[in-house]
Parts: sequence; structure tokens; C-alpha cells
Amino acid sequence: MMYQDLSKAKDPDLRASVQAIQRAAAMARKIAIQTDTCIVIVQDQKLVRISAQQLRQEKLT
Repeated sequence: MMYQDLSKAKDPDLRASVQAIQRAAAMARKIAIQTDTCIVIVQDQKLVRISAQQLRQEKLT
């Protein structure tokens, strides 16, 4: 499902899942910075490793 589909879903738990995923992503970034580890995301259907240093720089901008 796409984001727009989820935000219009009839099931309230499914609608709330978008915010839950966003909170989990923010927490993963915060923990990666604290522990100086990388996170892995999917970007353009490819796995991309983002270092803690890159996350720190993104946070400043």
C-alpha cells in the first residue's frame, strides 16, 4: 500500500501505522547516532547504508 492509501484506510489501526513507522524510523536514527552505528534503508529499490556521521550532518541541516 502507498502512504495515501494508508492514510485513507477504514481501519484506525492501519491509519495509525503510518505514524508508528515514522516514530520507529526517528528512534532508529537517534539510537544509531548514540551508538555510532549505521542504519540501512531502501532507496530507489536498493539497500543504502547511512553512517552515524551522515545522520548527525542531516540532523544539523
